[in-house]
Amino acid sequence: MNATKTLNACGLAGLIAMSLTLAAQNASAAKDDTEKCAGIVKAGKNDCGTSKSACAGTSKVDNDAEAWILVPKGTCERIAGGTLANKPENKHGGAVAMKK
Repeated sequence: MNATKTLNACGLAGLIAMSLTLAAQNASAAKDDTEKCAGIVKAGKNDCGTSKSACAGTSKVDNDAEAWILVPKGTCERIAGGTLANKPENKHGGAVAMKK
């Protein structure tokens, strides 16, 4: 491998590492600025498990009272039918995870 190829490879690796770091920082910042909002999700579009299902995207009906999505903080209670999902069963894996 010649010097130019080595320099290009190092530069590319640096760019990838920097973009991954920025993505991780943005994800953690976004998490702090969001809240779980239940009762507004279309069937199959929920972000995580409920007491009825263990995975994201598995809600069976529109506007399920337990199925939630992340929305910007302060938004949920402004949406008709939206309620904050802060119950223990609204954690990842829903009721299935709570039984373990």
